[in-house]
Amino acid sequence: MTRFIALEEHFALPETLGDSEQYAMTDVGWDVLRARLLDLDAGRLAEMDAHRIEIAILSLNAPAVQAIPDAASACDVARRANDALAAAVARHPDRFAGFAALPMQDPEAATRELTRAVTDLGFKGALVNGFSQLGHDRVVYYDDPAYEAFWAAVAALGVPFYLHPRDPLPAREPIYDGYPWLRGPAWAFAAETAGHALRLITSGLFDRHPRLQLILGHLGEGIPYNVWRLDHRIRKAPRGIPARRTVGEYLRSNVYLTTSGNFRTSTLMAAISEIGASRILFSVDHPFERTIDAVSWFDAVMLESALPAAQFEQIAAENARALFFSLNNR
Repeated sequence: MTRFIALEEHFALPETLGDSEQYAMTDVGWDVLRARLLDLDAGRLAEMDAHRIEIAILSLNAPAVQAIPDAASACDVARRANDALAAAVARHPDRFAGFAALPMQDPEAATRELTRAVTDLGFKGALVNGFSQLGHDRVVYYDDPAYEAFWAAVAALGVPFYLHPRDPLPAREPIYDGYPWLRGPAWAFAAETAGHALRLITSGLFDRHPRLQLILGHLGEGIPYNVWRLDHRIRKAPRGIPARRTVGEYLRSNVYLTTSGNFRTSTLMAAISEIGASRILFSVDHPFERTIDAVSWFDAVMLESALPAAQFEQIAAENARALFFSLNNR
């Protein structure tokens, strides 16, 4: 049977663990979620074995480093997280790989840590939890010109950058006041991350660095399903947009989507119709989603003949293997 590669799979350090408590679910209490985030050995491997996950590319929980206002402290936590993850990968090199946590509060430090993580630790790229805080109310998005050298380094290293969600700061997004059920994974994650991703895409980033690859979870945070209207309206009123191509063209050349936490066949088919099966990657979002739900859904996609067998295999593992584990990639 098909085995999977999953790449939005999280762990926590003791000092970042509390960031995830608010995302505990009614069917999986905090005690269970806490244990799963801290487990980088037998329990996680048993879960993978039970559901045919061949390799998991692990990353630090959210928002973690991105929510540390002090840049020096963010650098310290990122480095320790990457060292802890590297130790786990060394214990289980055939089952785990790593995405680097990065202190994006300091672009130069982030560049150094990414370079160390890729060249010394053998990591497969970076996963960054949205915007970074500079002080308690000031935030920075990565289309800022201060990140130009950082993006050049990512492109030169030839590894992808996973833009993972985080909640917007309450002081900056009062629209969620009194509506806590709209925060987090239900809605605010996607809205916040889609806006950040579109800033990157339309800033001209991929014109300056055409080899750069961005990964978005949850089947694209809603962007693929609105891309026609985005491009249609920008074409009619470009308003000085610096990007040379359409959003749809960048999606098909510079963006990968994962199935993490979005186990819906019609949504998957819509994503494939916009960007192609070669740019979709299977993922779970462990431990915030149940592995059995992700795998059972995707198996059903095949059994219902919603996907040709070749596309099923591409999404399950082949695309990830080519992106992260081929001879031309680290």
